[in-house]
Amino acid sequence: MTAAEPAAEAEAEAEVGSGAVRPHLRPGVAATPLRDGLHLRGRGTSLTLEGSRALPALWKLLAARLAPSTTHGPDSATLPVTEPKVAAALATVTARLREHDLIVDHPDGDRLPPWPGSVAQAPGDTAAALAAVRLVVAAADPDGPLAAAVARALARGGTAAPVVVADPALPAGRVVASAGEPPVAAAVAVAVQCGADGGFVTEPADPARTREDAAALAARLGSASGAGPGALPALLAAAAAQRLLCALGGLPDPGDPADDPRLLAGRPAVLIAEARPPRAEHHPWAAGPGGADQPPEDLAEALRRVTALGDPRLGVLDAPAPGALPQLPAALVSCGTPSGLLVAGAVRTDLARLAAACRSAELHLAAADGGAAAGGAEVTVGADRDHALGRALRRAVLTQAAPRGRAVAEAAWQEHPQAAHWCGVLARQLGRPPELTISQFDVTAVFMASVEGARAVEATPADAVAHAALVALTRLLARDHGLAATHHTALDGSAAPLAAAGRHPAAWTDEGSTDRWLAGIAEREADLRAALGRLTGLRTTPWRPTAVATAAARQLANALDGCGFTALVTTGGRR
Repeated sequence: MTAAEPAAEAEAEAEVGSGAVRPHLRPGVAATPLRDGLHLRGRGTSLTLEGSRALPALWKLLAARLAPSTTHGPDSATLPVTEPKVAAALATVTARLREHDLIVDHPDGDRLPPWPGSVAQAPGDTAAALAAVRLVVAAADPDGPLAAAVARALARGGTAAPVVVADPALPAGRVVASAGEPPVAAAVAVAVQCGADGGFVTEPADPARTREDAAALAARLGSASGAGPGALPALLAAAAAQRLLCALGGLPDPGDPADDPRLLAGRPAVLIAEARPPRAEHHPWAAGPGGADQPPEDLAEALRRVTALGDPRLGVLDAPAPGALPQLPAALVSCGTPSGLLVAGAVRTDLARLAAACRSAELHLAAADGGAAAGGAEVTVGADRDHALGRALRRAVLTQAAPRGRAVAEAAWQEHPQAAHWCGVLARQLGRPPELTISQFDVTAVFMASVEGARAVEATPADAVAHAALVALTRLLARDHGLAATHHTALDGSAAPLAAAGRHPAAWTDEGSTDRWLAGIAEREADLRAALGRLTGLRTTPWRPTAVATAAARQLANALDGCGFTALVTTGGRR
């Protein structure tokens, strides 16, 4: 026996424990033998161990050592292990189980409750806290199936039997379950609604907000009258009980954004169920209550918020999507707006989606809050303030009646790989060389290119030509695919800082690589905004809904705030 072997055996014994508290295998952990290993899975986590055909046999021994002694006999916690290598293997596997939250410390001799034993860090403390809670279930029909199902689900979760009361203020098909008076430190409630076509469960909140949220969601989602079909009331009741019990027991909410990248931190996650076909999932409620979020740090995070803005059930915009549109030679997406179809184009689909979402938000604001445009004001939306400002400044330059500038020679851009590529692609689509002009403004490093009537303003001749060619190309592609779009938008350099954030192009690439090109544009963007500001004299202020704004405008304001997006009102400027 080596010197390390007794230490490994002692470590295994210490990990299993001999005192009042020792590791227990969480309820519900299942094991599947593999050819040379073992696959373990628990609630929300899994672990695969490979490398030895002895692992299934080792697992049987370890599972017995981690089981409650009341079930497996008084000596199951201290089954002797005489082989040092086995002891070392047990210690290693036990450590992996702890890393993946498949074991939990619990008093020896006490059975782990199935719930919250499967999720809580201190199941005994959580179970005791839930047992002390006094709950009230309120419904217009306290004897109805939904109220009864909620009360049963809460009681099965470890609380005392809830008090079920009649509340004539609640509509049929809606139940509010709330914590009562102390010992609960803070009042918390959830609302559940069930109808013939589906239902929803609100995020846990204080009782007053819960009722407001439920009313707003019912108005938004609508619900056919009548009892929910089949098992739907029981499923919604169980989901409501789970959310409330997790809130009371200090456990993560099932709608926690950490477990679902589609959800938003700081904004409610609503469980929405549909009866036909039967399905239920959490949806982000971008327009729901909550404070303004920080702007997205990169393009991936911005697109996650675009997805929330366009959520099919609770979003405020039509989600930009490629559908059957081509993604080569340039990417196209489309979405509906209050004033007609919008098509957006870019070098990649992700960038096209961002461009479409920002322009769509502007069109929704114009339709919902006409006061924003009073006196010549215009609203520009961006994923952050710099993005919105960059878009607004470019728009101001492009709408000038007679831009001043000097012509720029073709040699200034024709060798650039991006400008040459997009002009070449456009030429092949047209069947001839595109008509192109480029000029430089009377300030440093501001260039305007016009390609087939499409214009762009950027910091270098090549950037301006490439973006103008992209605008012309994506318009042509949309037309060739039969899209009679009312609005068209395309990528410009204002999105480059978001696209470049966190990305590190390979050192050997040049600007023929899209990532390298966008990184270069991002480096030039701050200086370009400053130059455009001097050129246009544009002034901006944050947009807020006017006093006469519609409910849609206020919802859009909440949603943009919740996603960290910026809306700027632009005024002034030299015409």
